[in-house]
Amino acid sequence: MTALTEDLAGGLHHGPTEADVRRALDVVIDPELDEPITDLGFVRSVALEPGRVEVHLRLPTSFCSPNFAYLMASDSQDAVAALVASTAGEGTEVVVELDDHHDSDLINRGLATGAGYRGTFLHEAEKDLDELRATFRRKAHTAAMERCLTALLRADTSLSETDLGEVVLGDLPHGTETASLLRRRTEIGLGHEPLARVLVDHHGVPYPPADVPMAVRRARSTRISLDGNAHFCRGLLATRYPGSETDQTHRPSVDDPGPAGGGAFFPLSTLSLSKEHTS
Repeated sequence: MTALTEDLAGGLHHGPTEADVRRALDVVIDPELDEPITDLGFVRSVALEPGRVEVHLRLPTSFCSPNFAYLMASDSQDAVAALVASTAGEGTEVVVELDDHHDSDLINRGLATGAGYRGTFLHEAEKDLDELRATFRRKAHTAAMERCLTALLRADTSLSETDLGEVVLGDLPHGTETASLLRRRTEIGLGHEPLARVLVDHHGVPYPPADVPMAVRRARSTRISLDGNAHFCRGLLATRYPGSETDQTHRPSVDDPGPAGGGAFFPLSTLSLSKEHTS
């Protein structure tokens, strides 16, 4: 079956469609790559039948970090369970399994029994999921800051990197990157006040002017790492699972040429030496 269109529980409820399940999984983010697992092609299959929704996930390699693998599988289970609860009612089983990973059996068993992260990995769980999630949310915020600020540099050649320390949220144009930054700020507990500085640390504290250029470059390094890893993992997945590239959604980065991206990449030397006075 491709959809739960039949009545469940004596005809009282209808279940979600496959499209519904995939949309629900859009909120599940690969913490290391800061992209939805649906865009990355990590959702291998969705199977629906009366009383059961089963999702299988796949990753670029069999040795992807077990921490990240568990987090994505657990978040997937939560997302689908929430959807099912609102559409199918009680009594519908949700099964999420990770395929072809060296810890698949362990992770799948932990999900099936509700053991939780620490209960699944026991002594190997050095950090809890909240701490792990917080670490990568901070990285995602850093990358989102850099995307917005680099776009401003490219749009206004009179700006220097030091000037970016004075940019406030109200200076940013409406669009996808600004919306992403605001979402990331919410996730780490920062507000959306129009006069709030864009370039801040994880506590929302702005940088002194002398520290701004280095803070921008560190943020750029984080963003380039995320984008590069995402590109690499997409290629690995397509190699491991031929045809999976058709399930991947291209995500323009600020380095992409053309209107969808930010134009040709500005090397760090260009961004710094041409805009800053050197002694």
